[in-house]
Amino acid sequence: MYKAVIRPLFFLIDPEKVHHISFSLIKFFSKIGFSSLFRALYVVNDKRLEREVFGIKFKNPVGMAAGFDKDAKLYKELSNFGFGFIEIGTLTPKPQTGNPKKRLFRLKADNAIINRMGFNNGGVLEAVKRLQSQHNVLIGGNIGKNKVTPNNEAVNDYLACFEALYDYVDYFVVNVSSPNTPGLRELQDKEPLTNLLNTLKEKNSIYSVEKEEKEKPILLKIAPDLTDEQLLDIIDIVADTKIDGVIATNTTIERKDLKSSVNLTRENGGLSGKPLANRSTEVIRFLSDKSNKAFPIIGVGGIHSEKDALEKLEAGADLIQLWTGFIYEGPGLIKRINKAILAKE
Repeated sequence: MYKAVIRPLFFLIDPEKVHHISFSLIKFFSKIGFSSLFRALYVVNDKRLEREVFGIKFKNPVGMAAGFDKDAKLYKELSNFGFGFIEIGTLTPKPQTGNPKKRLFRLKADNAIINRMGFNNGGVLEAVKRLQSQHNVLIGGNIGKNKVTPNNEAVNDYLACFEALYDYVDYFVVNVSSPNTPGLRELQDKEPLTNLLNTLKEKNSIYSVEKEEKEKPILLKIAPDLTDEQLLDIIDIVADTKIDGVIATNTTIERKDLKSSVNLTRENGGLSGKPLANRSTEVIRFLSDKSNKAFPIIGVGGIHSEKDALEKLEAGADLIQLWTGFIYEGPGLIKRINKAILAKE
């Protein structure tokens, strides 16, 4: 139904416009009583799918990656499609419009998307208002810096988001790997990254004592374009700062072996979807093997089938996330992946 009817119609419309249309449709159908139908169609309830990772129990290992529900507007409705967790963001302290449009492009011949959204969001405080209502899904908070904030002051932006979201999310993701904010990836260098993570860890420790609860897990989201030497640095940084894990990977700036028109492939921004599948799996395997499985990994990038998901898990991922695959394959993909995982049990 999705691939035969809904997707062809959606793909006739500008991708950013259809993103907002799909949000409105999902909300509308949920409000008129379709939530239970969605759950019946897509949710797989089985204790064997449960995973305990960085001290949190997940109903299943398939999550929605950051970038889809940036402002925490749809996380409740998305949980009805069978996700075990939803990651919101990337959120910044102040609202920002992001980069000029047009900034989102479908590469249909490659089952891919290029985006240069630029952390467009309504600001962390607006998201917090929506997160205050009751919900039954685990939420990750993906945080970044405003475009106008210089890198030598970036830590203050991450702290502001961390403080605002602390009571409303189950784990944090530090995003220093988007290619769409000028200079952001420079924060992946060892010294600034270690300083940033240590600062967040210190604040985490203070809050846990004040609130008499466990520290919130902090994860680092990395780019797929890092060299082996840089990935070894990431392993060292995780060990030194004692953060809780890594998300591998963000979008790529590489444009290898694409089938789509040159006009599309030349667009600036981060590439996601099938062309990223092999590289993200390579990064997962490298981190897992070289660290001797020292920390949890959430695998994301190019998951468009059960096979793609299982490859990520076999490479060393503890959990996985979808975004572009959800757009191309529809919500049925989540159910198929969970059933494939059960078949391997």
